[in-house]
Amino acid sequence: MALDQLDDKSEMGFLDHLEELRWHLVRSVIAIAVLMITAYIFQGYIWDVVILGPTKSDFWTYQKLCELAEMLRSPALCLDEIPISLQNREITGQFVMSITSSAVIGLIVAFPYVFWEIWRFVKPGLRSSEKNASRGAVLVVSFLFLTGVAFGYFIITPLSINFLANYTLSDSIQNLIDIKSILNMLIMLSLACGFMFQLPVISYFMTKAGLASPALMKRYRKHAFVAILVISAIITPPDVMSQILIAIPIIGLYEVSILVSRGVEKSNEKKKA
Repeated sequence: MALDQLDDKSEMGFLDHLEELRWHLVRSVIAIAVLMITAYIFQGYIWDVVILGPTKSDFWTYQKLCELAEMLRSPALCLDEIPISLQNREITGQFVMSITSSAVIGLIVAFPYVFWEIWRFVKPGLRSSEKNASRGAVLVVSFLFLTGVAFGYFIITPLSINFLANYTLSDSIQNLIDIKSILNMLIMLSLACGFMFQLPVISYFMTKAGLASPALMKRYRKHAFVAILVISAIITPPDVMSQILIAIPIIGLYEVSILVSRGVEKSNEKKKA
């Protein structure tokens, strides 16, 4: 019975595959929509606590910095106040921002399920050895993505806001920040970190496909570091601290990717032997 089902699966036509993909995508969109509506219902809490949290001195990151300042006896690390005032300059601004924030939160929270749906569509086309090698892919990819998002939200975003809010050309200039600017920074940094934390996974599959090797990655390590610094400069606000903060963990992930690639290469050599 199982063999008959497998044969039917392998004999599916192009339109059948499209139909199956359509339902995977439909379920993914429904999951995102449900979480988006849920986020919209609780948008008051989300905006006050989550989105605007990094603009307040009692944010978790700033509290930990104060604890660190007390340990190191360095009061400069503890922030008393972030000198910015938020405003909305468009009649539709707050409504559009509520829809945008709800959609992004729905996408982030639903990411593990969406990736699982995509993986269910891709997995039947893999060989048995490839299925065994990619076991746990959904868990690893989801963990790295959510870890990257958390890193961007709790580390990069508050430190970037603090630096830029306290950077002044003149005491007579006030920081009247549009809420769109805050939301765009939060989305850009969080999602960018989430996707860039997938580097070890990319390394794994590229090595499996024969497109990368630990020797190749070591040879172009300096080039990769330069590329990481350039990408960090593009996706972060124009301050050196943010660029360094986002570049350091990605460089660390590149080194981890080399170890992952080496493990895959050793596994392939054992199978050949």
